[in-house]
Amino acid sequence: MSKIKENNPEYFTDWKYAPSPESKDHIRLQNRYELFINGKFVKPNSKKYFDTINPATEEKIAEIAEANEKDVDLAVTAAKNAYDKVWKKMPGKERAKYIYRIARMIQEKARELAVIETMDGGKAIRESRDIDVPLAANHFFYYAGWADKLEYAFPNRKPQSLGVAGQIIPWNFPLLMAAWKIAPALATGNTVVLKPAETTSLTALKLAEIIQESGLPEGVVNIVTGFGNTGAAIVNHANVNKVAFTGSTDVGKIIQKAIAGTNKKLTLELGGKAANIVFEDAPLDQAVEGIINGIFFNQGHVCCAGSRLLVQEGVAEILIRKLKDRMETLIVGDPLDKNTDIGAINSKEQLSKINEYIKIGTNEGAEIFQPSCSLPKKGFFCKPTLFLNTSQSHRVVQEEIFGPVLAVQTFRTVEEAIEKANNIPFGLSAGIWTDKGSKIFNMTSKMRAGVVWANTYNKFDPTSPFGGYKESGFGREGGLHGLAAYLNF
Repeated sequence: MSKIKENNPEYFTDWKYAPSPESKDHIRLQNRYELFINGKFVKPNSKKYFDTINPATEEKIAEIAEANEKDVDLAVTAAKNAYDKVWKKMPGKERAKYIYRIARMIQEKARELAVIETMDGGKAIRESRDIDVPLAANHFFYYAGWADKLEYAFPNRKPQSLGVAGQIIPWNFPLLMAAWKIAPALATGNTVVLKPAETTSLTALKLAEIIQESGLPEGVVNIVTGFGNTGAAIVNHANVNKVAFTGSTDVGKIIQKAIAGTNKKLTLELGGKAANIVFEDAPLDQAVEGIINGIFFNQGHVCCAGSRLLVQEGVAEILIRKLKDRMETLIVGDPLDKNTDIGAINSKEQLSKINEYIKIGTNEGAEIFQPSCSLPKKGFFCKPTLFLNTSQSHRVVQEEIFGPVLAVQTFRTVEEAIEKANNIPFGLSAGIWTDKGSKIFNMTSKMRAGVVWANTYNKFDPTSPFGGYKESGFGREGGLHGLAAYLNF
């Protein structure tokens, strides 16, 4: 930006956007939230509650019930009874009506859900409003359409539901992850016990209110809140037939060991360290926007974040200059302000982890760049960060940071780009920027990534499967693949 100003001073003045905060007047939040079991909100047997905090203000939003093993057992029992007595016997076209109704109600309450998602998770309101909530509704719409067509989806295979699905979701896409998990499970005739992340439980509990209002039979969906021990109780419960987990690779490995030797089905969507690969023939301005969207607009809080940039040497200098200039324009601040590009980090603990990795990158000798933006004095905020001159051995290249930190490497040949992209423990996603379709198809056939975007990044659709290789987990969510994960054949 500084060079642009020097060359065109007449076009630049020191001005700022006027604040444009999203109103909170229309939302309904309780001071305390109970567990959602068997169609009702019930007090936890543990008699314990914990606070959920607004990461942008550090203020308490509400108290959330903490479920213990007895609470989980009640939820699983309710799910099993609903499965045996009601849900598995219900015709697919009748199940579809409930799923469709939930989708419509999410649409009707979209504005409220978006604001609560931003307050609880810290992401910019534009992300919650334009991506998270609409996609959540779309997943319910999509799977409502499949509920009575399973024999067409899997011809000659006689699909059968599994039973009770235990589902554990992370804090980066609270409502969307709940939709990813619940919608296909219901469409295939299963019942659900869901545990949201302890730092972002509110939209899952608002979804519970929607489910209750929709008239879904009692016990078909149960939502229990709590910490790791609550999730462990779900995973280890004898009457849980399927475990679906999205979260860290370390926890995924623990779950995999815990169910070894049982007949439980498992899908894991774990960590990532995605490479955005920019070739010399790429549309550079478009690529810069894709890079910014892939790592900074979401605070790096997505497992598929494009946290590595591989750029061909011939355009490295100009691309990095354009990227730095674009980073100077990013607005970090109040997530509820519609002008904000980068909101708050989800928790104090996550911010500490990100800052530790920034220190590691600097100590390893990488060149650091951060824009000249100021950060709010209160709340958990981090400047978008660029690490230049990194090598394959740098920890900021190899390890998932889950924050707005981008490590940059260069390459000369297609073969070198593929080798560098694949030479990490993860294999969830990647991006390719070039004007040659043949190059794209060549790359995608050789890259070990579950999702590869071409000349775009972070585009999601309920009809497309999503999942990874290696330490990014196994199984797919979305599309027909997402149905198959909840069926026996």
